[in-house]
Amino acid sequence: MKAVGVIVEYNPFHNGHAYHLQAAKELAQADLAIAVMSGNFLQRGEPALISKWYRARMALLNGVDIVLELPYRFATQKAETFANGAVSILDAIGCHSLCFGSESGDISSFFETVDYLDTHKERFDEKIKMNIKSGVSYPRALSLSFQSLSSPENILSLDKPNNILGFHYVKSIMQQKSSILPLTVKRKNADYHDEHFATETIASATSIRKALFASKKENSSIEQYVPDATSTLLKEYLAVYGHFHEWENYWTYLRFRLLHMNPEELREVYEVEEGIEHRILAAALDSTTFKEFMQKIKTKRYTWTRLQRICVHILTNTKKTDMKSTSETPSYLRLLGMTKNGKDYLNKYKSQFSLPLISKLSAYKENEILLDIRASRVYSFGIGNQTRERLLQQEYKQPPIYIE
Repeated sequence: MKAVGVIVEYNPFHNGHAYHLQAAKELAQADLAIAVMSGNFLQRGEPALISKWYRARMALLNGVDIVLELPYRFATQKAETFANGAVSILDAIGCHSLCFGSESGDISSFFETVDYLDTHKERFDEKIKMNIKSGVSYPRALSLSFQSLSSPENILSLDKPNNILGFHYVKSIMQQKSSILPLTVKRKNADYHDEHFATETIASATSIRKALFASKKENSSIEQYVPDATSTLLKEYLAVYGHFHEWENYWTYLRFRLLHMNPEELREVYEVEEGIEHRILAAALDSTTFKEFMQKIKTKRYTWTRLQRICVHILTNTKKTDMKSTSETPSYLRLLGMTKNGKDYLNKYKSQFSLPLISKLSAYKENEILLDIRASRVYSFGIGNQTRERLLQQEYKQPPIYIE
């Protein structure tokens, strides 16, 4: 059985994802699709709209055959670390290929860009350091440094979010000496950060979330942009839990933690560096909303995304020592769900996987999974008291979802 891998957040699963998934299967000539999906907190430092279990169900009902969780240690990281963790999981479970969406749509340009930057690594790294010293953020420094190099024609534009991720996927495959074949599909219509509906059927996840938060209790405004299964599950989540998850739901808890911390304690939190702890603590004193707080701590050097990731780590009490590991890749495969086709694949090949497949938390005792457990506990506080217990217990009691 030939498996194509996809690296996703599905926040939520929409028509663009459906297009990518179908194209991935066709391009790879695959028998099934395996998704590595972020858990309850995402790469941009945000709580997922709905829980990982609901998003896993969305994926399975829309064409994915196996859903594996990308551990917190990789899901809430910069693009390079995020990609490294996800690629290693797909390699461990035996994927033949990895297909990702990109603004480029040309896989050869990814190989050429990786080779080019590897050849000019010393010069490129020097330029990055110079640009960071000038006070810009790391992503901006990366972009400026790349632009300053005299590059060949068939080179990527590394100021586009999906091109950047794709670049790191290909780079990780090459560095890990994986046999995975990288493939890419050109993104259709909507850009990653679009906040408004651009076409009649394809919209970005950003614009869909914006519409859902604006409408609060109904999702009729987004129905043409998502498959029926997504629409049904979004309605069900609202009915069960009362509302979707967003940063403002967690502001009281984040502020409470900050008001009980001193600068020395805050400096121990992962990604808190260069004196930003003083700015964070000062802003926590006189901010009444998360948005207001973020606007006060935003600087030229620290992107909104990086600051949100810092906030996630503060909220989950994730310290620098927690994120250290002897391995640069995950140590387990956490199974969230599967279809009949996916179950057949697991039964046939699981003895060949290079990492243990975890379907029950009680079966695995390593420290790394404790970060996932802690993140899920904190995530449950983004909903009301009456339904929180159900979500809190799900991390332990929910078996992998099975779709016939």
